[in-house]
Amino acid sequence: MTTLDVRPVGAALGAEVHGLDLNELTDAEATAIHRAFAEHLVLFFPAQHLTPDGHRSFAARFGDLEVVPALEKLDDGHPEIVVLNDADTPAADVWHTDVTFTESPPITAILHMVDCPPVGGDTQWINLYKAYETLSAPMQEMLEGMTAVHVNKYGTGQVAEHPVVRVHPETGRKSLYVNRIFTSHIRQLSRPESDTLLPFLFRWCEQSCFSVRYRWHTGDVGMWDNRCTLHQRVNDWQGDRRIQRITVVGDHPVGVGEPRWPKHVPSANGASDFYGMSYPF
Repeated sequence: MTTLDVRPVGAALGAEVHGLDLNELTDAEATAIHRAFAEHLVLFFPAQHLTPDGHRSFAARFGDLEVVPALEKLDDGHPEIVVLNDADTPAADVWHTDVTFTESPPITAILHMVDCPPVGGDTQWINLYKAYETLSAPMQEMLEGMTAVHVNKYGTGQVAEHPVVRVHPETGRKSLYVNRIFTSHIRQLSRPESDTLLPFLFRWCEQSCFSVRYRWHTGDVGMWDNRCTLHQRVNDWQGDRRIQRITVVGDHPVGVGEPRWPKHVPSANGASDFYGMSYPF
């Protein structure tokens, strides 16, 4: 069994992997990376300077690759690789899990830092396993019986419904699966109840004790498990920040079981839902 040089960078999650060339990865090394990924949730590979073919081959070790529409592509030969020039892209400085408004959000994204600013531009991640595991047993039990609606408020208006507590398909561990950008409301609760509980869950997840912050350098490669983490970019850099990114096609979120309660239906007079204001989805 291949042993990697894995160096944790945070107590909650995240590790650097040294001594590999991702452009020339062996099957045994790839298997070891999968094990490290399951344990640490976020992996960094310093100074890799991936080729486009190497980037694509490495990403394909984790699943099918997505061709993301409406984003700049590296070239016609590598449509899976999008180029993110952070001077031109919207800020991603709010904690979130990527595109949870789809039925099958991505498994992971693999970033190659092509141009790194000399100051700032770090990225942070949150361990959603720990966010769930540190809740009280009664709160865990209640949340396991609920689903939440996730909405793309900034584009197509896509909507998906996912369990509030997600079971990881590989590790079997439970994590909270809500995020501040896309999670709209909990289906089994009235509007005032949902609007009270969700902000608490957002704040609970976003505690610094569940987080890691990473300082990028040119040539670094990073990847995270989008099924059990939040992330955000720190928008404080000076200079150019350009990334090449590949997204791995997702799997369908699965909860602990079927929802324990029926979906909430507003009362006839709307008294329990702030005078008739109800969700349109």
